[in-house]
Amino acid sequence: MRHRRKTAKLQRDTAHRNSLFSNQLGSLVEHRRIRTTLAKAKALKPLADRLVTLGKRGDLHARRQLIALLKKQEFAGKVIDQIAPAHSDRQGGYTRITKLGPRMSDAAPMAFIEWGGHAPRV
Repeated sequence: MRHRRKTAKLQRDTAHRNSLFSNQLGSLVEHRRIRTTLAKAKALKPLADRLVTLGKRGDLHARRQLIALLKKQEFAGKVIDQIAPAHSDRQGGYTRITKLGPRMSDAAPMAFIEWGGHAPRV
């Protein structure tokens, strides 16, 4: 049975979707807020929350898992050193999705996804 196994496929095959999410997670770590479609933001939210959970753990295995997800070692360090400590008092819900209007070209619903809470700007 496939209980709770539904995933947003976003019209992409698995490798393309994983690459998209890896790139978007890296941009989210680097810029603290990204503008994307609402469907991509909703699909990215659980992955971003998982990044913070790994960063709060902070051990070697968590660091290696972060590097595998983000593809850059400095992004993993930024999650562990800056983003995770800012959310140390929270048990979840580390990201916030803010809906924007439709995109001009194709009227796709747009949204900001950003770190919630008291994440310091660096």
